Amino acid sequence: MSILNNLVLPKGAKKDRKRRGRGSASGHGATSCRGHKGQRAHGKTKKDKGFEGGQTPLIRRIPKRGFVNRFRTKYQLLNIDSLNSLPDGSVITPAFLKDKDIIKNRRLPVKILGDGKLQKKLQVHAHAFSNAAKEAIEKAGGAAVIIEAGQQTK
Repeated sequence: MSILNNLVLPKGAKKDRKRRGRGSASGHGATSCRGHKGQRAHGKTKKDKGFEGGQTPLIRRIPKRGFVNRFRTKYQLLNIDSLNSLPDGSVITPAFLKDKDIIKNRRLPVKILGDGKLQKKLQVHAHAFSNAAKEAIEKAGGAAVIIEAGQQTK
């Protein structure tokens, strides 16, 4: 004889579910455990996001100001003084910068800014340059090459 056939649940382990709205004899009749009247007693109990009990919600009370361009190009900014640590005469590309951990993301476009002084002759390939950065690179004897937006260099 199998032991599994002789298993018995302990007393109180199995409990009937509450059958609401099945008459007063069930103990959960009449209002079906929802109380009297009120929002939760009626049909729809889910409130909208930001609902404040009928008061004008905060999101509608605060004035809307300005404009956010969802299609703007977000650049990774890099100052020319951070290029001084790189070897003289090298070709600088976004992939090269990512390998050296100077930029975080290879997919985002890179813009070179003109803060600081450049002491090395470099050929810099980037998606955008500030006027000061372009002048500083050319003054040091290097070249500033603009990469097209969708183009990736290796």
